[in-house]
Amino acid sequence: MIKVNVSLRPIVNKMNLPTVLKTTMLPGDSIERLFIATQVGEIFYIGNGVIKTFLDIRPRIIKLGVSGGGYDERGLLGLAFHPEFYYNGLFYLHYSVAGTQGPGALPNSEAAERGQNGLPEFFQPNPCDPRTLNLKWINRETQYDHIDTVEEWILHSNVQPQKRRTLLNLRRPFFNHNGVNSLNFSPETGKLVLTTGDGGSGYDPFNLSQDDMEIAGKIIEIDVVKNTFMYNPPVVTRFNELPAPIQETLTVIAKGVRNIPGISFQRFYNQYIKYVGNVGQDLAESIFSFIHYKPISVTQLIQASLMKTEPDQEEFINFGWRGWEGAFPTSIIRGCSAKPTLDEKTIAYYNEAVKSSVRRLQPLTSYFHKDSRPDKFGGTALTGVQSYVGNGIPDLTGSVVFTDFARDEESLPPVRGVLAFTRVRTDGKLNDFSVINTDYNFGSQSAYYVSLGTNLDQTRLYLGVYGSMNVTDYNQGTVFEIIP
Repeated sequence: MIKVNVSLRPIVNKMNLPTVLKTTMLPGDSIERLFIATQVGEIFYIGNGVIKTFLDIRPRIIKLGVSGGGYDERGLLGLAFHPEFYYNGLFYLHYSVAGTQGPGALPNSEAAERGQNGLPEFFQPNPCDPRTLNLKWINRETQYDHIDTVEEWILHSNVQPQKRRTLLNLRRPFFNHNGVNSLNFSPETGKLVLTTGDGGSGYDPFNLSQDDMEIAGKIIEIDVVKNTFMYNPPVVTRFNELPAPIQETLTVIAKGVRNIPGISFQRFYNQYIKYVGNVGQDLAESIFSFIHYKPISVTQLIQASLMKTEPDQEEFINFGWRGWEGAFPTSIIRGCSAKPTLDEKTIAYYNEAVKSSVRRLQPLTSYFHKDSRPDKFGGTALTGVQSYVGNGIPDLTGSVVFTDFARDEESLPPVRGVLAFTRVRTDGKLNDFSVINTDYNFGSQSAYYVSLGTNLDQTRLYLGVYGSMNVTDYNQGTVFEIIP
């Protein structure tokens, strides 16, 4: 693929970690403003070169950085403006709730066995020990990490934004894989799309992502027009625990999700290509695309579960996790310390890989954690996927641009994130990808690429960069526009 060179133009710096970058037009305004949501709970917008605070919900956000020595995947994770925001002032938030810290979902003995302070991302299945392959999440009301909420807010004219109602309260098993940039409106259906991760740890220990009843590991549409008149719904983990009026507002687009940095829609004649990135485990990061899909209503899923039948899953999207990591059966890497190139990869969930092999969607492209090819890179974690249809950077027009958190950690410090792009092939086959070169000099400072955003018509691209991987290292963020 062709080499693309871009510049990064700083828009604002000394921010906290930016999780969402998107534009909208404020009621009564005449221009689009760039909105920046930070993981710690602030939402700013840029007006006439001045940063203004739109909303500050820091007191509502769980205490961050306590599980992983400063690293965290909780916080303010989603912000979406209603398509009619200019007229109705409605917007939506997804965040991890203050005061809900729990002990985690694995029993203490298993956490202790893993060492590392029992951090859940270190869980690995052992193919020789069936117990590790079939763990169940039990005692959910006491064994969990935190609660996430999805809320509807309203901006009244000249008044501070106010919360209107809660759409969902979700109990999450671990601190990681909660999704990021997790709320977006579908231009096809007009519904709010929530992308949830598999609940966290490593290797999806409870296989929540393939279980039709589990809310974790799914892409869900919420019909916000249907008012349930329920302003504080119960805290749940499964669809069948939801009250009927809320069940009726939900449809499921996809399952088999590990963790997703949002969903991007690209208009293509009279239909939309959907782009979704799935964060990988040990081998590969993957980007998927699809046009046609057949969502399943939650009431249908529950009915099928009660009848012990399979719901019709023709044209229902399945990304294949935890049986598949992108284009590979999910593998455990057994290290060969004498010679890392001889590391052995053992299939972790063979039966599940077989079961989901036909139904799963093939990725559009995958890139790898280890890649010695001269024009590629070793990645760490996918942090953004956005369609670009602008003409400002002609070599990128019509492509899908993505960001990786940090180049392979074996490279020398300071750390740098990666920008890259790919395109949809007309024959639907796996495509290659290419690095986008940037000319910005970050000096000796680390530069983790933490978020990617666009304006409303996808003709401009914004990049969020952070100087640390720890959310508790404050004010180290810069937001750039990506320009020719």
